[in-house]
Amino acid sequence: MLKYCKCCVMPDTKPDLQIDEEGICNACRSFERRNEVDWDARYQELLRLLDKYRQKDGANWDCIVPVSGGKDSTYQVVRMLQLGLNPLCVTSTTCDLSPLGRANIENLKRLGVDYIEVSPNPLVRAKLNRVGLTQVGDISWPEHVGIFTIPVRAAVQFNVPLIVWGENSQNEYGGPAAAAENNVLTRRWLEEFGGMLGMRVSDLIGQEGIEAKHLISYTYPKDEDLQRVGVTGLFLGHYIPWDGLSNTLISQANGFQTYHKVVEGSMVNYENLDNHHTGIHDYFKFLKFGFGRATDLACLHIRRGRLTRQDGIEAVKRLDGLFPWEYLGKPLKDILQPLDMSVDEFIRLCDQFTNKKIFKRDVGGALVKDRLGNLTKINDDNV
Repeated sequence: MLKYCKCCVMPDTKPDLQIDEEGICNACRSFERRNEVDWDARYQELLRLLDKYRQKDGANWDCIVPVSGGKDSTYQVVRMLQLGLNPLCVTSTTCDLSPLGRANIENLKRLGVDYIEVSPNPLVRAKLNRVGLTQVGDISWPEHVGIFTIPVRAAVQFNVPLIVWGENSQNEYGGPAAAAENNVLTRRWLEEFGGMLGMRVSDLIGQEGIEAKHLISYTYPKDEDLQRVGVTGLFLGHYIPWDGLSNTLISQANGFQTYHKVVEGSMVNYENLDNHHTGIHDYFKFLKFGFGRATDLACLHIRRGRLTRQDGIEAVKRLDGLFPWEYLGKPLKDILQPLDMSVDEFIRLCDQFTNKKIFKRDVGGALVKDRLGNLTKINDDNV
């Protein structure tokens, strides 16, 4: 039986989520503690840290900003430019880039920054997408690794010590740069945030004809190289109150484009616009844990007082966990084609990864689906 937070609409199946004796989840408690933060002091701390890494002679970039062209990375670049920094923006090319994603990357360049884009071998990437999907239920596994490894490799390659990340998903601390000691961003520290789901890069060698030389983009630099350059990082969200909607408004004011309707599987039109694989990624999260992207967003807005919990419940029931027949207008069969996977094979894989304890089944034990292939949670009425 799913248990839900009494404040937001997140179920206790979410990894690392705890619900306390009052029925409130740790994510909501963490947001409550924002009111205790001296944000002016945090901002002054940010300015001191940035000044420490600012290149006084202009001989190199001041920092690296990992960017996708999305709302948050556009916001990060805007903030760095406002503060007078000269960033090198680094993109790890997404798996199946959408036209809107490309347009927003081009807009980011027009803000006035130096920019590099690393595009891992697409033939290898397709194999990694298939391995990630079939073995750990995450088509986006290579992307989630690459967005951490490629900017760090760039930091070593170009001798730029500071990496400015966006939101800290754990919402606990500012990053190694904030530490008085041991402030180098080590491989161990990175692996806590890399989304590997228990599958190491080295595990891939020998699968689907993959060799070590194919995995350079997904491999962290050696710790001695990180230490030589002094690569470190900070989370901007530790120093400035993080809010996706506010970030979107600022990004839109600087040329960022949104989708023409609510994104499939979501409840907004302003995020996850660059990768056609995202719908599959979010759907598998729903199959495994009983919540998808609409739940994530409803919780964020409930905590900020923009939605009542009841409105969030109704939105989630209507929008969450729909079978991903298309994403950003691209049909599922076309998304799966580079993976050499049919829709029927995909559906069988979905059933394999579905948590049978939280979805309705018939007397024979088979999952109950409507005519569009959508599932029903067992206690969806008890949110």
